[in-house]
Amino acid sequence: MHFTLKRYTTHYRALVSLGVPIVVGQIGNVVLGFADTLMIGHHSMMELAAASFVTTMFTLIVIFAMGFSYGLTPIVGAMFGRGEKEEIGGILRNSLAANGLMAVILLAVSVVFYLNLHRMGQPVELLPYMRSYLLVNIVSLPFLCMFNAFKQFYDGITDTRVPMFVILGGNVLNIFGNYVLIYGAFGMPELGLLGAGISTMVSRIVMFVAFVAVFVFHRSYAPYRRGYAAGRLNRADFRRINTLGWPVAMQLGMECAAFSLSAIFVGWIGITALAAHQVTLTASQLLYMVNSGMAAAIAVRVSYFHGQGDTAAVRDAAYAGFHVIMLIAFVLSVPVFLLRNTFSYWFTDSAEVCVLVSQTVIPLIVYQFGDGLQYTFANALRGISCVRPLIWIAFFSYFVVSLPLGWFLGIHSGWGLVGVWSAFPVCLLCAGILYWLCFIRRLRRP
Repeated sequence: MHFTLKRYTTHYRALVSLGVPIVVGQIGNVVLGFADTLMIGHHSMMELAAASFVTTMFTLIVIFAMGFSYGLTPIVGAMFGRGEKEEIGGILRNSLAANGLMAVILLAVSVVFYLNLHRMGQPVELLPYMRSYLLVNIVSLPFLCMFNAFKQFYDGITDTRVPMFVILGGNVLNIFGNYVLIYGAFGMPELGLLGAGISTMVSRIVMFVAFVAVFVFHRSYAPYRRGYAAGRLNRADFRRINTLGWPVAMQLGMECAAFSLSAIFVGWIGITALAAHQVTLTASQLLYMVNSGMAAAIAVRVSYFHGQGDTAAVRDAAYAGFHVIMLIAFVLSVPVFLLRNTFSYWFTDSAEVCVLVSQTVIPLIVYQFGDGLQYTFANALRGISCVRPLIWIAFFSYFVVSLPLGWFLGIHSGWGLVGVWSAFPVCLLCAGILYWLCFIRRLRRP
């Protein structure tokens, strides 16, 4: 036991050092969603329900964009492990071009979604709120994609504090903007849900500009700037980024689809279920962001050792990351469970929503083991640039298992919102086991 602990201690420290700033930044995003939901819910129950559907569906696009940008992390991490700083600047240039192209593709998809919003079986009275809120989110997509590219660059070189401070600053700006624009403070018009969307759009633009400013003006990034200036867009780097980025984007996109497309089922149940779904999602985002933040640190750490050819350290870093994620998930699940009967009142006064939320929290807590397992080993696979298996595992777990099971339990069997959420523990555990097996098999190859 002493040997085992000594074996992982160094990795624990390094992962926590890398992961905590990422998690803090990620929690900042949770605070962003928390503040939006809190302020919108107290402004209007109808707007809360509309925000639930749009946020859930648009998150699929946001996660896909974020997943594509993750293709840069193992490249930068391996280069950083070999001390190739100027080469990292060149790959950043190509990553910005690739993410710019991704923004164009996602804009086209978003417009199609916007034009067909009325065909998705949602309550007709919510459509005006949904359309305006969705439109301003669409406008912010290009800035979000460029932001993602810079964030993966900073994470890959282990400078995770810069993204943390930028994200926290952007969230403070967004919360202030929400207050001003949702309620019409300081002489501004009372825009409600539309105001929340405008505030989010402005904060995304400001965060992207902040990343650029740090890169251009801070002296510690001089080697990367030289590499960026000397680098050229080239087919080899562009293809390499796309080869790694698309599978991760598809994996995260299909995972998110298990949640986002389930919102359609929830909309069939009714407005109260949609509102409860949004409140539960807000709570789940805390656990999700912690898992994904620490898992991002795992990818960085694994890619660093992979660049050095140290297979034993790659394996130990992945398992140490799983230990940390499980400990944090357990600690956070306790207050979520204890507050299950009361925290919905922070967002709405509806007793019906409170009852639904208290029931739905149970499958939320149950799926933490599977979620931690799948995040750990999906990111470990990303760190060693083994991303193709992510596609078929995600397709099986989220499309073959999750969505049909959610429909069967929630709609066909009449379990409602709780039934839809009960499918998530099953699919996440399935994905986690398959990612783990794939990771083990890959490390055993000579």
